[in-house]
Amino acid sequence: QTQLFGVLLAAASNFLVSVSLNIQKCAHLQLVCQAEQKPYYRSKLWWCGITLLGLGEVGNFTAYGFAPITLVAPLGCVSVIGSAFISVFFLKKTMRTADILGGTLTITGIYLLVTFAPNVPQELTARQVQNYLVSWPFLVYSVLEILIFCILLYFYKRKAVKHIVVLLMMVALLASLTVIAVKAVSSMIALSVKGKMQLTNSVFYIMSVLMATSCAFQIKFLNQAMHLYEATAVVPVNFVFFTTSAIISGVIFYREFQSATLLSVFMFLFGCLLSFLGVIVIARNKKEEHLQIPFIDCGHIPGQKLTDKIQPDSHCSCYGTLNKEDDLVKRQS
Repeated sequence: QTQLFGVLLAAASNFLVSVSLNIQKCAHLQLVCQAEQKPYYRSKLWWCGITLLGLGEVGNFTAYGFAPITLVAPLGCVSVIGSAFISVFFLKKTMRTADILGGTLTITGIYLLVTFAPNVPQELTARQVQNYLVSWPFLVYSVLEILIFCILLYFYKRKAVKHIVVLLMMVALLASLTVIAVKAVSSMIALSVKGKMQLTNSVFYIMSVLMATSCAFQIKFLNQAMHLYEATAVVPVNFVFFTTSAIISGVIFYREFQSATLLSVFMFLFGCLLSFLGVIVIARNKKEEHLQIPFIDCGHIPGQKLTDKIQPDSHCSCYGTLNKEDDLVKRQS
């Protein structure tokens, strides 16, 4: 029942995140269409989206305390398919065949994930987290991860290689540490709320610092990828890399598949593959929308709309189209 609660909480939180993102985009579109421009942070609709985003992220954080990493991380695909279908209602987009196919694949994958996910005890004490930190599988994994990250960072800094795979691989390596720390912190807080105090142990603060630091650098590289590449390319690649690294870290650090059968492992991985394919199909060939910004603000010109453009006249050296009479008066004066 505890694991089921974590699954439902993660799914609901990711759906809430998708709703919040669409509300924020809707708020930006409304602000552009207004005659009097004002900052987005003065929009009540935008703040509504930010509030829902905060609630969704808090829900995701809490879900790690009740369900395994290998189950919570892949449920991030709920936000992708939720955003695709909600945008049809919020932003009046057209439902594509790819959205229906991708949504079907993703929902099938989610069903397999939930059905064949490992059933492991989720009450992690500070002592257990300490033992996991000094275990040899995690130490070997940490050394390999640090080595790969340093190689990628060398190409990123010294060779100026900013390929999407390089950037999102660094994000995924940092994300594996983030989810390990998030689960540890969330579990210790949950146990403390139940009366088993864990917050006095130093490992709680070590994991909190690790969570904040890795998350900050993860956001830095992810923003760099979003700046250089379109979201339709970043979202599916980041989801695949993030989910893969989260599953690997959950298997190695928390040993979540230690007692699983071979069939359960195979069906779980097959569910992950279907989810990956669903997200890729939804994002494939999805065009980026750019807001139409006029060259000159026409909001206060009679007979002109805010989004009308004044183009240069091919028969005149002046910028904009002027009447012949106005042009003659101007030259005479």
